[in-house]
Amino acid sequence: MKRITDYRKLFGITKEGSLAELKTIYRNLMKEWHPDKFQDPAAHAEAELKSKEIIEAYHFLVSLSPETHLQYKEEYTATITNSGIDDFRYKGVTLNVIFTDGSAYEYFGVQKNTYNKLINSDNRIRFARRHIFESYPYRKTTKASEKE
Repeated sequence: MKRITDYRKLFGITKEGSLAELKTIYRNLMKEWHPDKFQDPAAHAEAELKSKEIIEAYHFLVSLSPETHLQYKEEYTATITNSGIDDFRYKGVTLNVIFTDGSAYEYFGVQKNTYNKLINSDNRIRFARRHIFESYPYRKTTKASEKE
């Protein structure tokens, strides 16, 4: 969740910010921090780092946006309904779930007690469908076609 908050602060937007607003802010930040604008080597290096951070934040926030979720809702619903859990990892408050169809999603803000209930559940996929998949902010990290 800290990552989401930090990226939103970088762009100066709230949770309710639209994709169009995000895109406009992104373009303006990139114009401001584009490395080619800086002649001084130190300033150029700083601008390169800042522009990389802006690009990473933009792609991350786009993947979390409601408009993106709406666009891929059918695919997401098919994955969480028809696929089982192949593997999962938990770090901090982020749960990474890899499905049997090869898709992978990150769920943010998953508390430790919810994770413990998941790993101790008799039927992990059923528990996750009821308590995780539609309850936490998520983003897709891997497409089924990208599976190795």
